[in-house]
Amino acid sequence: MHGSKSALPAQRSLLRFFMGGSVDDGKSTLIGRLLHETGAVADDELAALKRDSARFSASGQPLDFSLLVDGLEDEREQGITIDVAHRYFATANRAFIVADTPGHESYTRNTASGASNADLAIILVDARRGLLPQTRRHAVIAHLVGVRHFVLAVNKLDLVGWDRAVFDGIVDGFRDFTCSLKFASMTPIPLSALNGDNVSSRSAHTPWYSGPTLLAHLETIEIEGDRAAAPLRFLVQTVLRPDPDTRLYAGIIAGGSLRRGDPVQLAHSGLSCCVNRIVVAGEDRESADTGASIALGLDRHVDVTRGDTLVAPERRPQVTDQFEAHLIWMSEQPLLPGREYILKVGVRSVSASVTAVKYRLDIETLHHQPAHTFSLNEIGVCDIATAAPVTLDSFGDIRQTGCFILIDRYSNATVAAGTVDFALRRGLNVRQQVLTVAKDARAALKSQRPCVLWFTGLSGAGKSTIANLVETKLAARKRHSYMLDGDNIRHGLNKDIGFTDADRVENIRRVGEVAKLFVDAGIIVLCSFISPFRAERAAIRGMLEPGEFIEIFVSTPLAVCEARDPKGLYAKARSGALPSFTGIDSPYEPPQKPDLVLDSTASGPDELAAGVIELLIARGMIGDDKAG
Repeated sequence: MHGSKSALPAQRSLLRFFMGGSVDDGKSTLIGRLLHETGAVADDELAALKRDSARFSASGQPLDFSLLVDGLEDEREQGITIDVAHRYFATANRAFIVADTPGHESYTRNTASGASNADLAIILVDARRGLLPQTRRHAVIAHLVGVRHFVLAVNKLDLVGWDRAVFDGIVDGFRDFTCSLKFASMTPIPLSALNGDNVSSRSAHTPWYSGPTLLAHLETIEIEGDRAAAPLRFLVQTVLRPDPDTRLYAGIIAGGSLRRGDPVQLAHSGLSCCVNRIVVAGEDRESADTGASIALGLDRHVDVTRGDTLVAPERRPQVTDQFEAHLIWMSEQPLLPGREYILKVGVRSVSASVTAVKYRLDIETLHHQPAHTFSLNEIGVCDIATAAPVTLDSFGDIRQTGCFILIDRYSNATVAAGTVDFALRRGLNVRQQVLTVAKDARAALKSQRPCVLWFTGLSGAGKSTIANLVETKLAARKRHSYMLDGDNIRHGLNKDIGFTDADRVENIRRVGEVAKLFVDAGIIVLCSFISPFRAERAAIRGMLEPGEFIEIFVSTPLAVCEARDPKGLYAKARSGALPSFTGIDSPYEPPQKPDLVLDSTASGPDELAAGVIELLIARGMIGDDKAG
């Protein structure tokens, strides 16, 4: 944008809206038309548009307004939008920010991002094609992330002869599909974005339509009521110490407002205090409203750190470690219940896992379908557990603190976006019991430092053989230990678990929790499990204190393991009688930085076990005393 035409006048109200729909429905053309007709296109841009229209469009066609939006060359060549683009324009009555999101299903994740801050959604439909799966998906996602006002823009009606029956059929179909979503408003508008019909001026081609033009509707729809004062939610991002005697808490007001002197509470503890200072851009203020980035001072010292939330005493949020949520899955790798992800809500990040998938939404009908996982672009409902209590609100009550994302621990990629339905009762009522005897005391009684020796490798690598010998040597040194073996665990604790990827994740999760209890008891616990996925091994390391998780990779080539085949499992897997077998048709992810590598082809089991004992001595887990 160039010049002053694109600036947002401070005195005008602001409407943020999202443009959704399938590929080739005309989203970019409609946005370009809005920019042009509101004077947001500078002279040099208009001249470039005329040149580009002649290059990319057939002669004699109207200006191709999509070129104002599809700024990337590959978008222009393919005729699709591949990123979320935010555009700014204004009229005499209101200023606007529009998020143009990709129409292709491959970029569904961008839709959630583009719609997440919108007050209104325009769902565009090509009159020739009607409602498509992506049309429905964009409408559901927009509603899921908090949009309550919708415009159904039936575009390209000129290509069906301005047939009212076509328009009415699309509108009726959309109403039937979304009847359960409970929109605050839904306004259907017939138009032609290319020619400008019913965009900013009424079209002579639709005498049967008596509603507003699109621009008139955007200028006049009432959305201030949706922004009515929410309860205070101040998200602490950092603690500032401008001088030794001053402590300020910097963050953003995600909801509500603050005045100097207001009482506030720390959400997770309920500790109360009052605001005695509000600093905005280096200047002291009397008050601040939603969206403001501020630093505030408190009238007494309380333990406030990054990720904490200050709230109004009269309307407190939920503090829980278990809740139900709607989830949009954005990763090409399917959701694995039990796997630990990073959950980010507000400015707080905490380890979390999906404990149960309740159902998947059929995007065509919105019916609930049984499911055990989510795949790319699927939407559904699940239960989530966090490693520590988090401050949440139900999304339907407070939008700002009722949404979150899930992040892959390894790639740091966002794999899902979600909204909180409600806290689970067990998450609100179950509290950690403080124990009088601590882990250090239990370990001191045993004259050792507890740890987890995690033996990982392919089936037949020699994990259990080596681990057995290590425990024998520990017993000879009068050390307290216990061995958890993969087969033994599946005879009892995990007898209900199969061998799918999701089952393997849950199998290791349970073992990790048991191993953590053994460590808390002051015991050296030996775990012998294939444990094929790095993420689960890393999650167990993260559950323990630094140095307590010792990853031991029993490095034995697949060919050697298969030649040994002590249980005949490889032969069954090769014959197809044992599906999902690690190393054959299910992957094994070797450790990238193990604490110890044991090469079973170079040394015998006893020598390898002695190497583990040496490592324990070197790390101070046990003393260098001799057997007996």
